[in-house]
Amino acid sequence: MKAALLIALAGCCGALCRWGFVSWIDRFRGTNHSFPLGIFAVNILGCLIFGYLVGLGENRNWMSEHIRHLVFTGFLGSFTTFSTFSWNTLELLKSDQFGMAMLNIGLSVVIGIAGVWGGYSLATMTR
Repeated sequence: MKAALLIALAGCCGALCRWGFVSWIDRFRGTNHSFPLGIFAVNILGCLIFGYLVGLGENRNWMSEHIRHLVFTGFLGSFTTFSTFSWNTLELLKSDQFGMAMLNIGLSVVIGIAGVWGGYSLATMTR
């Protein structure tokens, strides 16, 4: 129960950081652009942080399991789930599972967009 509460707290911090960072970029840049630069930047920054921390810890036991859950599941998981998706894909590539990596990318992107479209369509039909 303690771990779940700490992960929830870290998740809250990650979500607030994402909101603040995206808001800052969007305010700095203005609203006359169609490309979602704020979310794009958060996704890339989250991937950079995720990769850096995993790289630091690879072949070393420098981070306890509880801290890993706080950082990766809690904070980065709510800052951007794209970092976890990217890491899972990189793990597949590192283990020479190119086909599975491409399947993960293709299915996640195509079915994710289809899911958003389906949910949106359902909502607009029922309102």
